[in-house]
Amino acid sequence: MEVNVFNIAGKETGAKVQLSDAIFGIEPNDHAVYLDVKQYLANQRQGTHKSKQRNEIAGSTRKLYKQKGTGGARAGSIKSPLFNGGGRVFGPQPRDYSFKLNKKLKALARKSALTYKAKDNNIVVLEDFTFDAVKTKSYIKMVTDLNVAGEKTLLVLPAANQTVYLSSRNIKKAKVITADQLNTYDVLNAGKLLLTAGSVKTLEEALSK
Repeated sequence: MEVNVFNIAGKETGAKVQLSDAIFGIEPNDHAVYLDVKQYLANQRQGTHKSKQRNEIAGSTRKLYKQKGTGGARAGSIKSPLFNGGGRVFGPQPRDYSFKLNKKLKALARKSALTYKAKDNNIVVLEDFTFDAVKTKSYIKMVTDLNVAGEKTLLVLPAANQTVYLSSRNIKKAKVITADQLNTYDVLNAGKLLLTAGSVKTLEEALSK
């Protein structure tokens, strides 16, 4: 698949980039995509939720009233889950939600996500660039000139660039990552995928292994 290369002013540079069919033109595997997104979201969970069980509640263990003769149900400690302020039955406990997937499946999921973006013509290839200074205005002007200002955008750079990253940080619908940080969730969550010429090469090298 051959696509035109644009500059940050939204103009075609005359150059073209060939997107490899082995990365951007495969038969998508929806189950691999599902598993990779599930793992990504699971890894975002802190797992620090906690409720107190009856043995952790501060309170007396004295029997509240005698066993028989009151006409009411039998009751023991005030820490019983049956009472307001008592321990919680089967409440959440700290846990790790993460799980492992093999590398081949994760690579397949990323290729599938990139293929979906390519099929829907939601990939824009830019020439490699940087900004002279950290300015949010510069990033806004770039996405406006590229006609993607109203959409969620994911810009993929070949290497870290603090000037570009900091310029995008205050924009709600913009996200900037490096090629080695690319994940299935971010690709699918973005409306438009902005790839620099350098990041295309880096992605193809990484995903063709």
